[in-house]
Amino acid sequence: MPIHDWTKAPPGYFHHFHQRWTGTICDALNAGLLPKGMFALLAQRAGPPKTRFVSRGLEEEVYAAKANRVVVYGDDETIAVIEIVSPGNKSSAHALRQFVEKSLEYLERGIHLLAVDLLPQTPRDPQGIHAAIWIGINPEPFTLPTDKPLTLASYVGGLMKVAYVEPVAVGDILPQMPVFLDAKLNVRLPLEETYELTWKACPEEFRERVTGSSVA
Repeated sequence: MPIHDWTKAPPGYFHHFHQRWTGTICDALNAGLLPKGMFALLAQRAGPPKTRFVSRGLEEEVYAAKANRVVVYGDDETIAVIEIVSPGNKSSAHALRQFVEKSLEYLERGIHLLAVDLLPQTPRDPQGIHAAIWIGINPEPFTLPTDKPLTLASYVGGLMKVAYVEPVAVGDILPQMPVFLDAKLNVRLPLEETYELTWKACPEEFRERVTGSSVA
């Protein structure tokens, strides 16, 4: 299933797919990918507090605040986090900074991270999400290939941080990516299979809106 161009659809469509895809990824991890003693759960960002007056930012940021992430646990401690980047994570300098700071916090705490970014660069991340994160660890610049503007990046957290980056493009088949459980042990996450299962579960009208054509 080739990667779709999600810029053709409203942010709410990607949010729906994001939520369903994280659930499918979580199920795949719990269906035998993770070793005994480890398990994955969906975690939602904290909801907004109830106050008398509420000022809202961009629609994309609202969806980002509601997005799920996959968290891998071992002995009730967080081992790894899988984040699917949403349009809201890139919608403003503030939103991107929050995403990057949270990613760096995971790595500093020794929590491993897989960031899946199927969205094009913006002026705030001209070399993709990995470059935006990695500059906080190593000042050496990272440049995406011009024909592969999307990013899959798996990180080993802790004292000696390591990044494994796979650039991709719209139309590509998603490769398996490692989810690290410690500095050496990882499981290969079937991104392609979980993406395809999620896509097939979406209604026909949804798929037509994303692809811009009728679905056979």
